[in-house]
Amino acid sequence: MKHIFVTGGVISSLGKGLTAAAIGTLLERRGLKVTIQKFDPYLNVDPGTMSPYQHGEVYVLDDGAETDLDLGHYERFTNSKLTRFNNLTSGQVYQRVLDKERRGDYLGKTVQVIPHITDEIQNRIREIGDKSDADVVITEIGGTIGDIEGLPFVEAIREFALNAGSNNVLFLHVTFVPFIKAAGELKTKPTQQGVAKLREIGITPDILVCRCEKPLNKELRQKLSLFCNVQYEGIIEEIDVEHSIYEVPLMLQQEGLDDLICRKLELKTPSADMSDWQDIIRKLVTPKNQVRIGVVGKYVELQDAYKSVYEAVIHGGIANDCGVTIERVEAEDIEKKGAIKTLHGYGGILIPGGFGERGTEGKILAAQYARENNIPFLGLCLGMQIATIEFARNVLNLKEAHSVEFSSETPHPVIALLDEQQNITNKGGTMRLGSQPCKLTPESLAAKLYNSNEINERHRHRYEFNNSYREEFEKAGLLFSGQSPDGNLVEIIEVPSHSFYLASQFHPEFKSKPNKPHPLFEGFIKAALACDRNRNV
Repeated sequence: MKHIFVTGGVISSLGKGLTAAAIGTLLERRGLKVTIQKFDPYLNVDPGTMSPYQHGEVYVLDDGAETDLDLGHYERFTNSKLTRFNNLTSGQVYQRVLDKERRGDYLGKTVQVIPHITDEIQNRIREIGDKSDADVVITEIGGTIGDIEGLPFVEAIREFALNAGSNNVLFLHVTFVPFIKAAGELKTKPTQQGVAKLREIGITPDILVCRCEKPLNKELRQKLSLFCNVQYEGIIEEIDVEHSIYEVPLMLQQEGLDDLICRKLELKTPSADMSDWQDIIRKLVTPKNQVRIGVVGKYVELQDAYKSVYEAVIHGGIANDCGVTIERVEAEDIEKKGAIKTLHGYGGILIPGGFGERGTEGKILAAQYARENNIPFLGLCLGMQIATIEFARNVLNLKEAHSVEFSSETPHPVIALLDEQQNITNKGGTMRLGSQPCKLTPESLAAKLYNSNEINERHRHRYEFNNSYREEFEKAGLLFSGQSPDGNLVEIIEVPSHSFYLASQFHPEFKSKPNKPHPLFEGFIKAALACDRNRNV
């Protein structure tokens, strides 16, 4: 088994996860089985209780694991079937070691970072390889080289490489080469310093992936090679993409990165066939159609808060050969300025998931505007609950209808806490999580989009439609087109008289890929495009 360890230096947010995912794409296209994992140095057991302001999106896997958003990149770019074993945090490592200490596994020994913490990390590296039966395991080390909290992980991969053999391990370091406008040139010194820090720890990178605004010339590559002790061919340019993150695999292929990796790891494979990926880029760069989508949320100023949603919308555009302009609409702005002023002109309106009361009334106004003006609407998780509240207030005339999450004293709790959540006090990992089955109503919009009457989708929620109101909603024209197999939980709602008004309790965005767009997003963009065309007639 071969291992690639991806580290990052100089600054955070360099795109290590995206680089790792792109490498996975290229290696899969060469016929190799790949799995990718993320090691996060924070002490949280998982990111499930962290604010989007701290961490961005929480990405949910089929098995219910709440993970880092980089795992979304891994799944979108590759065919890897990821599980909770693909995301390891310092919190998990220390928890496992301390559990062993309490059991008496270390009787007579002093428990230390080296070897006990580092051994536990190495065990995890071996575990993921055994569980996945992969040809290549790509491991991304979160954080920046030199950070105190990340040192045990870096030490662990150094020790692992020592035992695994040089032909079985490759170190790839993602670094930043800044362009200094006043000097009119790229500067290599930050990279030199970052690599020096890595070498102090005992790791010399085999490959440098250089994030930069301008192309690296031959002189700069030679300089980086000399001062960082990396072969010239191992200096890889990763320039800022012009149109889409999905250009990155093609860029790295052009740089010869996958060829280099295969040579260094002694992997004999054919070249990667990226023809379908090139077609994806064509549709992104020169689409035949254009549409504007308004995403209404309370974290819209954060790039990564709704990362998977934005990507899934783009995928829906790819399926329709349509360029999508995503405009982020602050829910509180709708409360202040009104729906007509803030939402006029969009081909479609989407309300993503979330928690907390802030911006709720703005989202309800957005759902009302879409429903009353026949504008394609897609609600996700909280978005479905918002659509339910709006329908109750403005169609059923239950003016004080609400979710008990936001109003515990509401006389019409159309959204209530799940029965299984009633006695739960711990916040971490206790929601309804992961893949759950769902039965679709035949001939419904959902069934037509999925081309199936049975599906499985990923969930992350505590609240659900209150069945006490089901009959009232149905009489008023709301269709419950997706339900749990036992019929107790509402999973999808529709307004059949509308051009496209659908909302799901689950998160379809987590299962969308650029080469396999999710059917709900594909249908949503198709409807939005038709809406735009009709508006212009």
